[in-house]
Amino acid sequence: MSDGHLYFHSPCFDGIVSAVLISDFFRVRRQWKDIALHGVNYHRREKWLGTRLLQPAIVVDFLYHPSADFWVDHHSTTFLTPQLRSDFRGHADDSHVFDPTAKSCARLLWNHLQHAFSYRNTQFEELVTWADKTDSADYESASEAIFGDSPALRIVRGLGLDDDHRHCQQLVHLLGTKPLAEVADLPAVRERYKRAVEQTSAGLVRFEQKNDEGRPAIVLIDDGIAVFDVDGRGVNINRYSPFHFFPQARYSLGIVRSEDGAKITAMRNPWLEFASVSLGSIFEKVGGGGHPRVGSVVLDGERATAANEIQRQILNEMLRVEQGHREEQES
Repeated sequence: MSDGHLYFHSPCFDGIVSAVLISDFFRVRRQWKDIALHGVNYHRREKWLGTRLLQPAIVVDFLYHPSADFWVDHHSTTFLTPQLRSDFRGHADDSHVFDPTAKSCARLLWNHLQHAFSYRNTQFEELVTWADKTDSADYESASEAIFGDSPALRIVRGLGLDDDHRHCQQLVHLLGTKPLAEVADLPAVRERYKRAVEQTSAGLVRFEQKNDEGRPAIVLIDDGIAVFDVDGRGVNINRYSPFHFFPQARYSLGIVRSEDGAKITAMRNPWLEFASVSLGSIFEKVGGGGHPRVGSVVLDGERATAANEIQRQILNEMLRVEQGHREEQES
């Protein structure tokens, strides 16, 4: 029988590192020997509040749940209802922490454990640094984001292949006991990285293709937004790919088709300085979420057939909010 259950964002490097940090803390300070790991992703958003968390429950880098005994997150769209935000305020203590300004949940947790419990395992400092870099898109260039091959980025690129929660659970165990470079060099991780390289190259080709109507898969519209619609089946569509083709684009906004449905994703260009809209808040209105700089929504089943209309809705809202910002500045 497990001493407790840990729910973490998966597949996500920040979620994995956050799980490493909190697992280590609970083993050392709370004497938990067996922690059951549960990877969770945003396709569970609509059913999350109805999910009965196994107790005692820890949730890191994921949506607020009122029955979590220990919860830490930094996503601005973490509260699914106003009532949940109020519930959090009633429970805000050392075991319930939220900071939307944190670059990563791992960094938030790293600092919080030190401040609240005088606990910090310095062997994980490199992991936290990379969680900050990858979750805040603090790359030197689109080339590094897409083709980078440092140990951490080899792991990150392997995560983009699928939603294999078992692989992520294994990474939590491995990164909790072995150096980052050693984990990245394990055969299973190397194999995933190799496949990711191949599938990412194939994914870039998808952006260069045209659809059945002869239109390019990706275009830069007048408002500086790289809009795309690509088939993601059998390839890896790296979220930084639009800026590989249009480095001058302020935002990307696109549809990635899959066998199970579609995903709409948007990102502000991390290499340009400008006052941007809060993408996570915009995506929250269509059942998704994210950060101010990145947003996404997963469309399953019949809802995937409305992907184009939802994409247009998001685009119009982005332009509307930007226009509102300009009018405020001029007044």
